[in-house]
Amino acid sequence: MIFKGVLDERPYPEHGLTLREWSAIPPRLVRLDRIITTKSVLALDRLLADDSTFYGDLFAHVVQWNGEWYMEDGLHRAVRAALRQRTAIHARVLALTAEGVVATARVEGPGQG
Repeated sequence: MIFKGVLDERPYPEHGLTLREWSAIPPRLVRLDRIITTKSVLALDRLLADDSTFYGDLFAHVVQWNGEWYMEDGLHRAVRAALRQRTAIHARVLALTAEGVVATARVEGPGQG
């Protein structure tokens, strides 16, 4: 199994981060088997495109909420990494607390947690 789970929705509250605010979060290594995707459909043309990150962030976006890790953006990057036998990707991780406070999260590497 590549991911911990697959959803077609975001189970966490809206965080309202802009792309610029996401880019301020330093990327961390995230294990693919910890991630629950929030998209159940992958566009094959994006997966196969050489310039798939040309207009977006180079790193996936992951939201930590209630002890789970949800991939909000970057599904094609994660699948591409899995196809190359990688167990982790670099992602920007945003931690949401029950109070709605936004913070950056520490993420364990592929050999941890």
